[in-house]
Amino acid sequence: MKRDDAHLLIVDDDERIRGLLQKFLIRHGFLVSMARDAAHARRILSGLEFDLIVLDVMMPGEDGISLCRELRAKLPTPILLLTARAETGDRIAGLEAGADDYLAKPFEPKELLLRINAILRRVPEAEPAPVRPKVLQLGPISYDIDRGELRHGDVQVRLTATESQLMRIFSANAGSAITRARLVEELSRAGGQTQERAVDVQITRLRRKLETDPRQPRYLQTVRGAGYMLAPD
Repeated sequence: MKRDDAHLLIVDDDERIRGLLQKFLIRHGFLVSMARDAAHARRILSGLEFDLIVLDVMMPGEDGISLCRELRAKLPTPILLLTARAETGDRIAGLEAGADDYLAKPFEPKELLLRINAILRRVPEAEPAPVRPKVLQLGPISYDIDRGELRHGDVQVRLTATESQLMRIFSANAGSAITRARLVEELSRAGGQTQERAVDVQITRLRRKLETDPRQPRYLQTVRGAGYMLAPD
């Protein structure tokens, strides 16, 4: 992960420490948000995503280890615990709660910076979302996914309501087989055909609009034992 992109959440009941850490970390290129206690942190986390949470253990009300345990059950965000208690048992409790690292107070800000950077280096870069085509090409036929339009060259091919729904389902899953049962379920939600046999009939009709030879389909294929699959160029 690039450090310049990292957004940190500092959770500490000590306003002075929060302010000092925020200024120090901003100077070193981070985006920083702050929370004063566990309840405040939950409210912030309900609306924002963070790359790392710096969490104080000793807070009034709910302590940091309890919050860490809860967050770890539902978030992959790395957590660095801060505490005034440096005993081995406390460090173990923090790590068992799911913390990625543990730093005892008082500490040098430079050490905190090094530990944050070390954690972020271990976080894998997010894979870019695959770019989905907006138009599928099926030989001389094209299908505009956003508009739900089928064209043969420049001429629009009329689709029935059920055929339109089938094309939306297949285009969203291009290259993957879809079972008859799933097609029945998807069409039923849209108020369409609800029987597998009726789906087979609709597939046959749709093939007449997609295929050069509907009896030997190239683009809307039957996958033995798995259902049907749209296989664009």
